[in-house]
Amino acid sequence: MCGRYRRTTQEEELARMYHIPIPKQTDLPISYNIAPSQDVLAVRYDPEKAVRSLVSLRWGLIPSWARDEKIGYRTINARMETVQTAPAYRKAFKKRRCLVLADGFYEWRRRGGPRVPFDISLKDNEPFAFAGLWEAWKNPVSREWLFSCTIITTEANELIAQIHDRMPVILSTEDQAAWLGEVKSHDLVQLLRPFPADRLKMVEISTRVNDPKNNDASVLEPDRFSGLFELN
Repeated sequence: MCGRYRRTTQEEELARMYHIPIPKQTDLPISYNIAPSQDVLAVRYDPEKAVRSLVSLRWGLIPSWARDEKIGYRTINARMETVQTAPAYRKAFKKRRCLVLADGFYEWRRRGGPRVPFDISLKDNEPFAFAGLWEAWKNPVSREWLFSCTIITTEANELIAQIHDRMPVILSTEDQAAWLGEVKSHDLVQLLRPFPADRLKMVEISTRVNDPKNNDASVLEPDRFSGLFELN
C-alpha cells in the first residue's frame, strides 16, 4: 500500500517538468509527510482543450455516488488487480486518470521486531509520478464540489518486497501520456506494473515520520542510535 509520502519539489519546477505552460497556482507548499485526507498536487489532462494542468486533490477518493465523504478514508489506495471492476474506481479508471506527484514515499518494515520506517525514492533523486485516479463529488448539504484522488498499488518489486508485499505504481516518463489519455493505449492495466527495483533506493529514516505533524526534513534522518540502514 501507500499511506504516506513526500513532495519536496516546488510547484513551479514541477510545472516545467510536466510541460504545463501556465500553471494554476494551487497554493500547496512542499511537504515531507503527506497523509491521507490532505490535499495533494496532481496533473490532469483536459482532452477538449488538449492541455495539462496542476491541480489540488484531496487524498482519499470519494465516488460521485457516495453518501458522505467519510468513504475517502478507505479509498486512499486502489489495487491494480481490481481497479477496473471495483465500484469506487471503475468509472474513474475509464475517464479520470491523473498523475500524483512525489519525491519519495514511506513504508514500514513489519517483520522481525518493531516497525521501522523507510524512505523509497529514485536513485537520481528526481521527482516522479504515481498512477492515480480522480473524482468529483458534490456535497448533498453544502452543494459544494470536492475533488479527490486515490493512488494505485501493485505487487512489490524485489527491493520493496524485503519489507512489504505492495508498492504504489510509479509510472515511467514514457507511460505518463498514455495514462493521462493524451495518446491511446490498448491496455492501460499493463502500465500498472512494479517499477524497476534497480532504479530505486530504500533508506531507513526517523520514527518521527510516524506522526504526520512532524513535517520537515529531519524525518529523513535516521534515529539517533539506529544508524543508517540501506537496502538494495
